[in-house]
Amino acid sequence: MAREFIVEADGGSRGNPGPAGYGAVVIDAATGETLTEAAEYLGVVTNNVAEYRGLLAGLRAARELDPSATVHVRMDSKLVVEQMSGRWKIKHPDMKPLALEAGRVFPADRVTYEWIPRAQNKHADRLANEAMDAGKRGGQPSPAGSVATAGAGHEDTRAARKVATAPQPASGWASPDMGAPATFVLLRHGETPLTPQKRFSGSGGTDPSLSVAGRDQAHRVAEALARRGTVQAILASPLTRTRETAAAVATRLGLDVTIEDGLRETDFGAWEGLTFGEVRERHPDDLNAWLADPEAHPTGGGESFAETATRMEATREKLVAAYAGRTVLLVTHVTPIKTLVRLALGAPPESLFRMELSAASLSAVAYYADGNASVRLFNDTSHLRP
Repeated sequence: MAREFIVEADGGSRGNPGPAGYGAVVIDAATGETLTEAAEYLGVVTNNVAEYRGLLAGLRAARELDPSATVHVRMDSKLVVEQMSGRWKIKHPDMKPLALEAGRVFPADRVTYEWIPRAQNKHADRLANEAMDAGKRGGQPSPAGSVATAGAGHEDTRAARKVATAPQPASGWASPDMGAPATFVLLRHGETPLTPQKRFSGSGGTDPSLSVAGRDQAHRVAEALARRGTVQAILASPLTRTRETAAAVATRLGLDVTIEDGLRETDFGAWEGLTFGEVRERHPDDLNAWLADPEAHPTGGGESFAETATRMEATREKLVAAYAGRTVLLVTHVTPIKTLVRLALGAPPESLFRMELSAASLSAVAYYADGNASVRLFNDTSHLRP
């Protein structure tokens, strides 16, 4: 008679992307006995990739024990659970091959997936953190009875072990020889007529100009930045409100403005110009899906938060390389700023709904050559006070 296993898996990344690892445990469903553990330091990858690698390791460990078993996977990653269950699409190029590989370990009719709260996934979470700690020391973890990677012969596993031979700095600290970071000073544009009404205003709407209050805010933040005297370059989203805000700062600092399309706001589709309450009244199902799933789109198309994050990751990498060791002002919007902060903190997508970002506020993130990021400022509006 085929055995029944429970696989609990988790992955983490300190920096997202940053030093990462996974943990997985295989449990006998009948007795609750822990049968084997798997853990590995992965080098620098994203949190989602680490979670998928944990899933893959757990499934392989279960197959080593009994290839005819049925498996119930329990993870606190809603993204992985929903994608592997077939309810959410897999769009990210780094995750597609891992998902396909995980789907081939066992026949699909012998694997089920369940989301569980993080508090119920402590065993796998502990293993993942032990893996990251071991990587920081320049080694690999030693979980009990780890069989998931034995003889796997996969290039990514060998590469991860090669990366692990170099000690990794602790999260939030840079090695002394990393040099000056690329520092992004993140400025949300000043108010438009839509801002005090709290209406969706993305890159697919009317592209409003600054209001009288917004122009005053732009001049106030320009004076504050002039007093600090640290900004060496200015980039702005192509939308009117950011270009007008950037122009006010550039005039005061004597700098030019470079337009960067990657800094544009999310396209909110048919929700452009509506309040949250109006969207809930007209499109409740679409709104609920959007709040629960970073890959869900606003009504009528637009851009998902997952797509915005992919765009912002690419923009970040390009600008970090172009402005290494310099301080650059990025005049942009709510979602791009929140996304950059979220990625720097390694926070989940739902954290976007837990941040307040005021018009003409300043935030700052420093990016070091070793891949670490440090949030130095968030939603500072002291320059707007009378």
